[in-house]
Amino acid sequence: MKNDPIKMGRISTIDTARGIALVAMTIYHFTWDLEFFGWILPSTTLQYGWVWFARCIASSFIFLVGVSLVLAHKDEIKWRSFAKRLAMVIIAAAVISIVTLLTVPGGFIFFGILHGIALFSLLGIFFVCFHWAIPLIAGILVLVIEKTVSAELFSKPVFWWVGLAPSDPPSNDYVPLFPWFAAALFGIAVTKFALQKDWLAQLTKWKTPATLEKPLSFIGRHSLVYYLVHQPILMGMIWCFTALVGPPDPTPAFLNMCERQCVINNDKTYCTSYCSCVTEGFKSGKVFQPFLEGRATIENNETIGSVISLCSTEQK
Repeated sequence: MKNDPIKMGRISTIDTARGIALVAMTIYHFTWDLEFFGWILPSTTLQYGWVWFARCIASSFIFLVGVSLVLAHKDEIKWRSFAKRLAMVIIAAAVISIVTLLTVPGGFIFFGILHGIALFSLLGIFFVCFHWAIPLIAGILVLVIEKTVSAELFSKPVFWWVGLAPSDPPSNDYVPLFPWFAAALFGIAVTKFALQKDWLAQLTKWKTPATLEKPLSFIGRHSLVYYLVHQPILMGMIWCFTALVGPPDPTPAFLNMCERQCVINNDKTYCTSYCSCVTEGFKSGKVFQPFLEGRATIENNETIGSVISLCSTEQK
């Protein structure tokens, strides 16, 4: 087994690919953390490009789940090793849910990427035994169902994991069965097709520079541990930096929020002038910080109302 080129190529290539996905995930999470601490503008990670970046990262992880299932169980399903790995993922998912419930209850992760991987592994293992066309068709059906089926029944918390509610429930990471299981099924289909065509041996010929392959392959082999520890480390670094240099200036974030709300009913030129006027008025009236922190007094509210009224009149 040690000299099996397909197995060796499979391990090296898949671990490197998973390592690349982990690096991309770290970039996204670091950006999210900067936004959380106020160092970049609010809703940065909700912009179109960042949303698709996050979806591509999640899709790649789940696709690799399907790839790994086939490569690990292509000869026969090794139930003991499968159950051990599945239990580790379930425990890690539970830890994520508990920690986020305690720290961010308004958006805690009840069915995120690890929860999805656990479910997709449990369901996907049964597709490993079929011809590659079966998981391919099943994956397409998953996407079709997600696009065409929606019911209030699935809005009940007990069915949130399904993903067929009219709107997504609040969560900082939401990876339900529909449509995300499709990525795992496609991973199974592609890998089984590659095995049938004897293409996997070609993966050993794809060489990554050693300076990149070693660290990428290392974190790829320890992806679960990396996933669990990278966010506390990133947030700890930003927290320490913030404690050292002081909190960021909230003015850009306030202006951005003000203008985004203003342009709904007004033109951009008016909104730029109006929001600048409000910002300066709040600061000169010493109500800027109380307003941001939601602790304005009756006197503050009078000042806030006066500033808004004055700026609305002046900018027209």
